[in-house]
Amino acid sequence: MNRFDFTPYRRTTVGFDRLFDLLENNARSGQGDNYPPFNIERSGEDAYRITLAVAGFKPEDIDITAQQNMLTVQGRKAEDNEEREYLHVGIAQRGFERRFELADFVLVRNAQLADGLLVIDLEREVPEAMKPKKIAINGTKKLSVIEGSDKDSDAEDKAA
Repeated sequence: MNRFDFTPYRRTTVGFDRLFDLLENNARSGQGDNYPPFNIERSGEDAYRITLAVAGFKPEDIDITAQQNMLTVQGRKAEDNEEREYLHVGIAQRGFERRFELADFVLVRNAQLADGLLVIDLEREVPEAMKPKKIAINGTKKLSVIEGSDKDSDAEDKAA
């Protein structure tokens, strides 16, 4: 078992405790169950898509829950009271729970189930208050339009 020690990084960084905790927890958990198989893809600059292969599940059998920084997909098959004699069982009939850690400001936009594939669309939407801004130093003047620019000459042409 590989054990990573993040102590030197914790000493020289501020505010990354959650990231290091996530890395350590994922290394410990082992993630032995690979059911159901899934893909994660980037579909745009701030858009992502998770596709899970959930053959045999109906929309009412699947529960999708989005909480702060966590997306949980659960599948529970309804009890089948019909007696069947299987000669070979290759299609999984068991329930599942799959969890995905989401970055800050990632929202679930849509979920669709078609052809045995559950597609969940995600989008990162950073609030305006969190976007980078230019800060003036010592109250220097803001930029202003310079006389003789294209906008000024267009306005003079219209006035004439």
